[in-house]
Amino acid sequence: MKTTAKLRVALFFGGVSSEHEVSCVSASAWLRALGQSPCAEQYEAFPVGITKDGRWLACHPTPEAMADGSWEQGDCTPCILSPDRRDHGLWLLKDGKAELVRIDICAPVMHGKNGEDGTIQGLFQLAQIPFVGCDATSSGSCMDKAVTNAVADAFGIDQAKWCSFTKYEYRKDTEKCIKSAVEKLGFPIFVKPANAGSSVGVNKANDLESLKDAVQIAFTHDEKVIIEEFIDGRELEVAVFGYDAPIASYVGEIEPAAEFYDYDDKYVNGTSKLYIPARITDQESDRIRETALRAYQALGCKGLSRVDFFLAKDGSVILNEINTLPGFTSISMYPKLMEHLGMSQEYLVDKLIEQAMENAART
Repeated sequence: MKTTAKLRVALFFGGVSSEHEVSCVSASAWLRALGQSPCAEQYEAFPVGITKDGRWLACHPTPEAMADGSWEQGDCTPCILSPDRRDHGLWLLKDGKAELVRIDICAPVMHGKNGEDGTIQGLFQLAQIPFVGCDATSSGSCMDKAVTNAVADAFGIDQAKWCSFTKYEYRKDTEKCIKSAVEKLGFPIFVKPANAGSSVGVNKANDLESLKDAVQIAFTHDEKVIIEEFIDGRELEVAVFGYDAPIASYVGEIEPAAEFYDYDDKYVNGTSKLYIPARITDQESDRIRETALRAYQALGCKGLSRVDFFLAKDGSVILNEINTLPGFTSISMYPKLMEHLGMSQEYLVDKLIEQAMENAART
């Protein structure tokens, strides 16, 4: 960071999301990195935990308490983020009084709904407080897999064949929805909530019975589902970093321990094998990195995103999804890929904050 002034960084974590626990672990890595950053003396971390029932609490946890969820039993003060641009901060509510705390920048280390879908980013934009990561529009577009796929189609970015329907449409004519999906995609196919991350609610269906079961599970997480053809290929990921001139990391490869790279494999078991760089040719790597940048810019991403692909057996590069707030846990691919570029988590967090401040200053 070029400035010598201390920055108050509001670190948002938790949230009303099926990925609440993962967010707490990712945010603990951020909190630790802020304290160990080359510019640590220039930061004042201001953690704001959001409980599963939606309470906003200013708190002062250790990284360990943040990660294991015990932060809620610590010293917490109810707070709200003011949308009034003159306030430029949070109101702390204690003992019948309100105290304004000015915030210089927000870091929403939140995954899934109500954190990664553009909702909290829209609040930051209303308040005109700089923040790390994608804006409300790109966050929402990438969170909704049907929208992501539609944009990718428009930009000529290859992806799996897909279809989508809402809970209302499914209830109105279940057989029509199922029949159209099977006729277009065949078996096996993947069923996903349109708006969820970390493979939450994702299932592979091999027949009509398992397809209907998978759809019901997906609808417990979102009002819309997306169904995609099965791609037999390698699972590859690229970390993209930056604003006007983003850069793409080396390609990473995942060898899932389960049938596919699911939530437990990503955050609980950690038994999948990760290869950085991926076991592919230089030509394949170049195509995938180039496509990652095209997709990142087509969706209007800013700051950071992880772009996921399949490399099919016929050599096709197939876009899977874009994750605008990728995990920062010890087994998460995004920080591992950036570390392979020579950016430690401490340095990465510093650069994310620096670039977000610079972007805010010129917009």
